[in-house]
Amino acid sequence: MKKIVILGAGTGGTMMAHHLSKKLNSKEWQITVVDDIQDHYYQPGFLFVPFGNYTLDQIRKPQTSLLPRNVRFLNQATKKIDPENNSIETSSGEKLIYDVLIIATGSRIVPEETPGLTEEDTWRKTAFDFYTADGAAALFPAMNNFKGGNLVVHLAEMPIKCPVAPLEFVFLADYYFKRKGIRDKVNLSFVTPLDGAFTKPTAKKAFGNLMQQRNINVITEFNISEVDGQNKVIKSYDEKEVAFDLLVTVPVNMGSKLIEDCDLGDELFFIDTDPATLQSKIKENIFVLGDATNVGTSKAGSVAHFQSEILTRNILDFIRGKPFSASFDGHANCFIESGNKKGMLIDFNYTQEPVTGSFPLPVIGPLPLLKEARRNHLGKLAFRWIYWNMLLKARSIPFVSAHMKKSGKNIV
Repeated sequence: MKKIVILGAGTGGTMMAHHLSKKLNSKEWQITVVDDIQDHYYQPGFLFVPFGNYTLDQIRKPQTSLLPRNVRFLNQATKKIDPENNSIETSSGEKLIYDVLIIATGSRIVPEETPGLTEEDTWRKTAFDFYTADGAAALFPAMNNFKGGNLVVHLAEMPIKCPVAPLEFVFLADYYFKRKGIRDKVNLSFVTPLDGAFTKPTAKKAFGNLMQQRNINVITEFNISEVDGQNKVIKSYDEKEVAFDLLVTVPVNMGSKLIEDCDLGDELFFIDTDPATLQSKIKENIFVLGDATNVGTSKAGSVAHFQSEILTRNILDFIRGKPFSASFDGHANCFIESGNKKGMLIDFNYTQEPVTGSFPLPVIGPLPLLKEARRNHLGKLAFRWIYWNMLLKARSIPFVSAHMKKSGKNIV
């Protein structure tokens, strides 16, 4: 029997298990997913936990309930990847031989990369993240008890998982404090190493205008050198300082510790991956998707979703000895909470930046692109159901293609 091993039971790994289990004969192929996680989180939900909209119980499910029945789940950590011998070793010492390896090990925050951030009197005392379950839960009482002062939403460096999440947090914070009646007592700042609120010009302008309307300070080109928790300031390498009473930071993001330990990644431990085929450059029978790759698109669940469709076709081609028939174009789309029960939506790929228009269908939409609308807010809320019931189970979403469609978009 031939064997496929999937490292990682997050969004990408779970979707690939469903895709391949539907396409391959279980009498000929054994699919094994390896991960030590117990709970699977709907990670976009972390954004809402600090504001009291979700609890952690509302955004997690047991990982064992999410995989196909004919897929083996080995609930252990991976200790070693040995590409030369087509094998992996688990934390218990078990050795698995594979014909095809899929790496979906994701990314992690590394707050210790920023001097001073993880000091005992600072980390999760006055400085918080919301990219982890523990971080989001710890931030909830901090937000609830905040009575006024300097709230700084800070981005350490790129790339990060879900690049729009810091924007969403600052917009939701504006709305949150308005509802509490203390917005006039809160000085909101968005601090970024970029030259604007986002990476793409058209979207950067739209988000920048929205922040200006909401009286949110935007501090750009801020390359952090340290967090001074005692004096409650963040400092940049060019000696700028931003004071905070509450710091909500997106720390440095890196690839999995496993990839670091096995020396299989770049300087940030993301894996060198062909951006079109998603075949790794480590060895021809190793493929990568999701946050673990170094391809030039967003590290977001929608990207893993689109990649999984492309990768399934290419793996089937690979095991049949055929040339790759599918090519990933970098497609990503993201709902962006903008407060006031409204949201925005962006749709883009490697070469096309976000623009205005309609999604998923031309003219009739029903979702407007790069414009605030209640429909986009409702779409964001509905996505939690879509994630559990369609996305993870590799079910097709009507009218949404793995490749970005240019029809319906105001492309210049």
